[in-house]
This record gives sequence, C-alpha cells and structure tokens, in this order.
Amino acid sequence: MDTVLLLPRLLVPVRPRLQVLEQMAVVIEKELITAVLPRSEALARYPQAVRIELPEHVLVPGFINMHTHSAMSLLRGYADDLNLQVWLNDHIWPVEKAFLGPGFVHDGARLAIAEMLRGGTTFFNDLYFFPEVTAAAAVETGMRACIGLPVIDVATVWADDENAYIEKGLEVSASWQNEPLITTSFAPHAPYSVGDAALGRVADLSESHGMRVHMHVLESGWEISESLRRYGKPTLERLHDIGLLNERLLAVHMTQLNGTDLEALSKTGVNVIHCPESNLKLGNGICPVARLLEHGVNLALGTDGAASNNNLDLLAESRSAALLAKGYAADPCVLTAFQALEMLTINAARALGKEHRLGSVEAGKLADLCAIRLDSLQTTPMYDVVSHLIYAASSQQVSHVWVGGRMLMQDKQFLYMDTGDIMDRANDWAKRITSQTRATRSREYKFHE
Repeated sequence: MDTVLLLPRLLVPVRPRLQVLEQMAVVIEKELITAVLPRSEALARYPQAVRIELPEHVLVPGFINMHTHSAMSLLRGYADDLNLQVWLNDHIWPVEKAFLGPGFVHDGARLAIAEMLRGGTTFFNDLYFFPEVTAAAAVETGMRACIGLPVIDVATVWADDENAYIEKGLEVSASWQNEPLITTSFAPHAPYSVGDAALGRVADLSESHGMRVHMHVLESGWEISESLRRYGKPTLERLHDIGLLNERLLAVHMTQLNGTDLEALSKTGVNVIHCPESNLKLGNGICPVARLLEHGVNLALGTDGAASNNNLDLLAESRSAALLAKGYAADPCVLTAFQALEMLTINAARALGKEHRLGSVEAGKLADLCAIRLDSLQTTPMYDVVSHLIYAASSQQVSHVWVGGRMLMQDKQFLYMDTGDIMDRANDWAKRITSQTRATRSREYKFHE
C-alpha cells in the first residue's frame, strides 16, 4: 500500500493536550500513523507519497461513540415523549418482540453505521441482540466496533435465559477474535434486568478474559428504590459486592449518583459513559459531570440508540454535554471545549483499554481520522478551532473519514456504501412496522408492576 500524506490546514492531535498545529502532515502507512511532522519535511522525506490536500479542513482523531444500540436506528421516532418504563415496556420491547431478527439487526446496523461515519465516528460501542450480525455489518462497511454480548433475564429470539445469553455470547466473541476491526464486551442490560448469579458470572468472565462490561447503570430514579426493594442494598454497592466495580466497567448514563457513589467510582476506576441527549429526552435526570471530573472519573460520550436520541451525531452530543454540564453546575468553566473533545476521543479509547492505539493523532497509533471543513458560515470567523468543533460546527461539515488508514468517505461521499439501498431497506421496515398496531403489549417484557 502506498504511503499517504494528509495535509490539513489545521491539526488537533488531542495528545499532546491543548495543541493546535498548522502546516503539518500526517503520514499513513498501511493501517498506522507513522509520523506527524512539518509539511515541508514530509514532502521532502516522502516525495512519492500520495498527497491528500485538505486546505480548508481541521484533522482530528476519529470519534468514538461509547454507547449505542445501532440496529435501533430502524425505530427512530417510533415512540417519543414518554418516560423510560412506559417507553420500554409498552412500545420498544413489544415491537422488538414482533420484528427482532437477523435481517432487522443487519439493516438497522448498516443505517446506523452510515449515519455515524458521516458524522466522523470511526468506532462504536454497541449493545444489542444478534451481536454477530452487527459485527458482520461493521466489517462489511469498514467500521471499527466493540460488540456487546447481551445478557438479560427475559427470553428473546436470540436466547432463552441468562446462561444461554452468556454461552452464545462467548461463542460470538470467539468467532470474531481474529478480526482487527472487532472487539467484544459483556453487555448485561442493567442491574434491574439481570440477576446476581448471571452478573457474578459476567464479573468472573470479564476478569478471566480481560473483557469490558458494558451496562446501563442508574439511568432513572426508579432504579434506586427498586434495588433496595429487591436486593436490600443500593445499586453500586450491589455491583461492588458482585465484583463489577472496576476499570473494565463501562457504566452508561449514571444520572442518579450521590457523594458515596462518586467516591466509589473514583476508587475503583469505573468509566462513566454520558448520554446527555437521551437522558434529557427521556426525562431521566442529568449525569453530574462536574462532580465526576472533580473525582477524577474517566468520562466518555455516547449517543444511545436513535430510538431515544433521535440521532447518532457525536458532535451534537458533545455540545449538549458541554452546555448541560455548565448549566447544571452553574459554572461556565465546567467541561471546556477541549475536555469535550477528549470525551469523544482519548477518554473513550481509555475506557476501552485502547488508548495506546486510538484516540489521538500520534505516530504508532491506528489511522482512524476525520477531516472537518471550516469554510462554512457557521464556522466563520475562526479564533479557536476547538471552540468551533464543539460549539459551532455541524456533522454535515465532516468531509473525510479514515478507519485503519482506509478512506471510507471522501468529500462527503461514501466510497463503499450504497446509502440509497440502506435507506430503501429502512423504509421497508418502517412500512412493515407501521402496518401492525402500536397497541401491542407483552407482560413478559415488564420488569416491574
């Protein structure tokens, strides 16, 4: 493969921190960044290299979406303006029961991947049924993914019980272990939907396999009383006793935290995945970002699924996160633009245990990158490019995306994806779903009365 020189107007490498570089070149050989050096030096050193001029662009690490349910893009807008329990019990789980299958997951995942790539996301951390299908869709499209192996205490078309989920998940993990684009995690749905025995087994397997545990935790106030009622202890104390509070835990949402919880998270190294727009839309509360930062907790960003956001736009999510943190803390200095960019990149890589390979533009790291055009009304004039990335730029300004050195989008055009076919398939699913009544109810999907 030819050596490639990326020649952007500006480079924000993320590491070293707080740097904005001009007249630089990023050298890509095969899947790796092999050098970051001044433009003139690169042109002299690599005279035969393929040059990609990016004269009106800023080049940044590819964004990492740390929590989503990619196939649920097919349910975008299906049920809105509802609280979490009603949304899940009365709408989402019944429609999933009726339509969930490999075809649904494949078509939904492809739709989500296209949307994410268009917005500069090069890696997504997924949690959904038929994980092997999502993994295949990611590889087909050249996307990097951590595929969650679901565990839940209700039967679905994918597995019958908690042990079956775990066994099938281990088989999926083994089948993808040699694919460089795919890693796997254990993905118990939530503390209220997975019992102690299954969570204990997940904790043991996570330690023995060195795998992350990706789980919704303390998403809503209802979970606090439910944990006390069913288990006689708060959620985080229960997870600690089971052995899940450690640096491998990716705790998603975390809107219901107290001071004791913050200390526990800090001591155990748990990673918190903040999904501000989904939390706001479902009325579930606000993750206390300022206090988590004060306690040194690693924070990354996720969009959640398109059924509850309703988009997969990480740039928009980062703006929401920064503004919400300031308003909630009544402090405009909380969560600066650069810290928000870190949540999209290096913090996410750290949460995955991949900060040595991803999350910044440095020699030796994987060439997962995106270029964003700056010649737009909304990013003119420009005093601070990082400020513009978080507070002003739109995902529509993302022009180029690379995963492992392979260009997947050029000048806003996908090189290997047929978006017409992807949208046609999504619209076919919508017709099938809307032809069936939305009044379907299913008691076995209810976890409380």
